[in-house]
Amino acid sequence: MHILPIFQVDAFTRETFRGNPAAICPLSEWLPDATMQKIAMENNIAETAFMVPIGDDFHIRWFTPTVEVDLCGHATLAAAFILFSQLNVQGEKIRFQSKSGWLTVGREPDGALTLNFPADPPEPCLMIPKEIEEGLHAQPLSVWKGKFDYLVEFEDEETILGLAPDFRKLANIRSRGIVVTAPGKSSDFVSRCFFPQSGVDEDPVTGSAHCMLTSYWSRKTGKDNLTAIQLSSRGGWIECRLTGDRVLMTGHATLYLKGEIHFV
Repeated sequence: MHILPIFQVDAFTRETFRGNPAAICPLSEWLPDATMQKIAMENNIAETAFMVPIGDDFHIRWFTPTVEVDLCGHATLAAAFILFSQLNVQGEKIRFQSKSGWLTVGREPDGALTLNFPADPPEPCLMIPKEIEEGLHAQPLSVWKGKFDYLVEFEDEETILGLAPDFRKLANIRSRGIVVTAPGKSSDFVSRCFFPQSGVDEDPVTGSAHCMLTSYWSRKTGKDNLTAIQLSSRGGWIECRLTGDRVLMTGHATLYLKGEIHFV
């Protein structure tokens, strides 16, 4: 019988039941990939993060219910929150080794956490997949492509709120997912993130997508410091800053549960 600790955290929010839930499993050594994927499938939330110590740092991996992904912001924020608040890690900064290189998470005086992630400036998309317009039932202003996702720009926040995607059509697009965005009313920009290709129809708050969104809106507005709201039903608020080839994303997290996983 294997017994593993597990925590569930709501990330990019100060309130339970909002933001984006992530399951965090601290390990002393890696489990088989198939076992980690089964745990993520059993958890059945957007992301399960596993982490193993390497000296004073940590190695982190992220799994949706169906696939392992190369980068995840909210689960990294949640992992750092657990290390600081539940596992007594000292200091003001945690370093994670990942499939996307070294990532850091620092503590802010007000209890917020700041992710330091690679920027992802998107490029104009010359060959736009027909499933984007068909799947979103709307004509975009422009379409761009980042490292992982398509960025689809619309005119205003109301259009983003009103989208009712056909996830079966979007699932046929060859990318991690589709990020829709527009200028915000009470923030610099708003977004929604659709990832049916990765087993998550709509992700509540997506840190990694803001590596692309911050790069895009910084170039468009001329501002390095931006505020962002992800307009999912749970909602999330992120303070974003572009600094060179890195994006800093600041948000809060709150503990929802802690317990044990039992499996043979």
